[in-house]
Amino acid sequence: MDAGTTEAQPRFLNRELSRLDFNARVLEIASDESVPLLERVNFCAIFSGNVDEFFMVRVAGLMDQVAAGVAVRSPDGLTPQAALREIRERTLKLASEQAKLWKRHLKPELAAQGIVVAQIEDLDPAELEELERVFETEIFPVLTPLAVGPGQPFPYISGLSLSLGLFVRDAKTGEERFARVKVPELLPRFLPIGSRGLFLPLERVIRHFLPLLFPMMEIVECTIFRVTRDADFAVSDEADDLLEAVELELRRRRFGEPVRVEVSGSYSAHMLEELKSGLDVGDDQIYLVPGLLDLSKLDELAALDRPELKEGQWVPVVPARFVSEDGDALFAELKKGPVLVHHPYDSFARTFESFVRTAARDPRTVAVKTTVYRTSEDSPHVPALIDAAEEGKQAVCLVELKARFDERRNIEWSRALESAGVHVVYGFPSLKIHAKATLVVRREADGLRRYAHIGTGNYNAVTARLYEDFSLFTGDQEITADLAELFNYLTGFGRPQAFRKLLVAPFAMRPALVQHIRSCAAAAKAGKAARIRIKVNHLADEEIVTELYAAADAGADVEIFARTTCTLWPRKIGGKEDIRVRTLLGRFFEHSRFFIFEADGESTYLLGSSDLMPRNLDHRIEILVPIEDARSQRELSRTFDSIMEDTRWSWALRADGTWQRVRGKKGRAGQNIHGALMRRARARARRAGAGSPSR
Repeated sequence: MDAGTTEAQPRFLNRELSRLDFNARVLEIASDESVPLLERVNFCAIFSGNVDEFFMVRVAGLMDQVAAGVAVRSPDGLTPQAALREIRERTLKLASEQAKLWKRHLKPELAAQGIVVAQIEDLDPAELEELERVFETEIFPVLTPLAVGPGQPFPYISGLSLSLGLFVRDAKTGEERFARVKVPELLPRFLPIGSRGLFLPLERVIRHFLPLLFPMMEIVECTIFRVTRDADFAVSDEADDLLEAVELELRRRRFGEPVRVEVSGSYSAHMLEELKSGLDVGDDQIYLVPGLLDLSKLDELAALDRPELKEGQWVPVVPARFVSEDGDALFAELKKGPVLVHHPYDSFARTFESFVRTAARDPRTVAVKTTVYRTSEDSPHVPALIDAAEEGKQAVCLVELKARFDERRNIEWSRALESAGVHVVYGFPSLKIHAKATLVVRREADGLRRYAHIGTGNYNAVTARLYEDFSLFTGDQEITADLAELFNYLTGFGRPQAFRKLLVAPFAMRPALVQHIRSCAAAAKAGKAARIRIKVNHLADEEIVTELYAAADAGADVEIFARTTCTLWPRKIGGKEDIRVRTLLGRFFEHSRFFIFEADGESTYLLGSSDLMPRNLDHRIEILVPIEDARSQRELSRTFDSIMEDTRWSWALRADGTWQRVRGKKGRAGQNIHGALMRRARARARRAGAGSPSR
């Protein structure tokens, strides 16, 4: 496309289809033979889990629009009906590619390494005897066959559970019925048998022993199926008790409408009609899958203790300024100036966890306030709050009950916190609290002083070892005062005041970002140097995309890293894309968000929790904090430039709307951003003499 035809090109990509493009890239990594085998198996599992969530939320939302008669087109021009048709076509294609990858490559390669996903027929007599014993003692007692007939309606099928659907005939009377047997979810999906490294899919074991469940009956037909249900929900803005409202919606989620029915194995037209009728779904909701269903459970195989089939273990380093866990020493360091750390290269355990744990037990601490969006069972974050409360400190926790798929855990945490005396606040029914922030108040020689942590990632000890994120620790009086006022707004009753340095959504973040983009555009239009660099997980806000186009038109250099979703469509002008868009998948999951605006020699660096989507900018409490010290600015700038130049794990968005794998020059090793950042972290630790490992 040349400059003369630029105007004819669509300006926006479809958000849902962009998400499917991301899943296609995940599957491409699973196909990459240069990646260790069990890592490829894990990516194959991640692909399935991603697609499940996509249907539970995004596809369910589109189906709701169709059911409500909504015909509004998305910014890319697609109606909900057209988007659903395209989603179905692409999903079927991806499912076929995944099935081929598993059958032709991953499964045989696992077998060559002594990890054999086997059939019943592959067992020798001793192994078959063991299987019979395991079935009789561990599986049979928890199975419940449910038949359909007079007084027995079609059973409820829970979301994402595997089921055997079968027709059973009484040979004496000729009566035939449909029956369903649920595959138990508390048992391993891949059942280990014998000493040869054999694993049997649980549903196939159950199918083999079906005559024990239906004695004296003939099994006419058996197929495997799986239902995906609508798992999204909205809490009313009028909810008086948010905890009670979320618990009610969690119970309702279990009974969400079916959005997809996957069917595998042999099946007859009669079987498909029975499933469609019983589940009340249409033809376009049936997905015929060649091979095993629910490959998300391949994570059981990926977790096997076979280090030679995985990436080498990474041990995060401890930044020099966090070596001491003494309270006075730690906070004295933060008095000197801000500290920016980069996870998982820098240790989460010895930075944030140490920060909150030290504050909780420090006798000088008088208050600890924090947010919980997603956390893990073994994270000391919440226990530290409990310790602080039990020692008489004021402890406040803003728990986001509406964090999708973590609602139940957050409810449990909130009750544990309340019982220990922590002040627990649930926020607002209409706004999710997505900001990641912790405020510590200490009594020091010169009076009360505040310290803050603001991060891009969740306070989750498990994902902190896998997700790439930044953490800012600061004693800046204006930033900490802003954070204190934000906490007061969220826990109290009043209107938020203008913040000094923080950009807080849904109040000032959107207009501030738009103004930064326009300033770069104005500088470029005046012939001055102007550059915009943005790293986010999702770029799907129509106003922001439009402003970025305008900045590029004015001559500003615009570079975007969008990990998952990008609706901006680069235009080809003068033989190249006018806006560089990259994405990356690899050893670590890119998760940080930061923004760099440069206009006529002036630079603004912002870091925080917000993506560029309407939900983040308009319907969530989000924080962007300015990064003002030169060292931290250089770190962000260097990290961004390194990511954009990666030739190992990256893709580029082209002017035709497709993603193309970025490769290095022939004969040269690819530039691996994750490897480079690990080496950089080790070198930094060696120079500081503080390279002690962390968990």
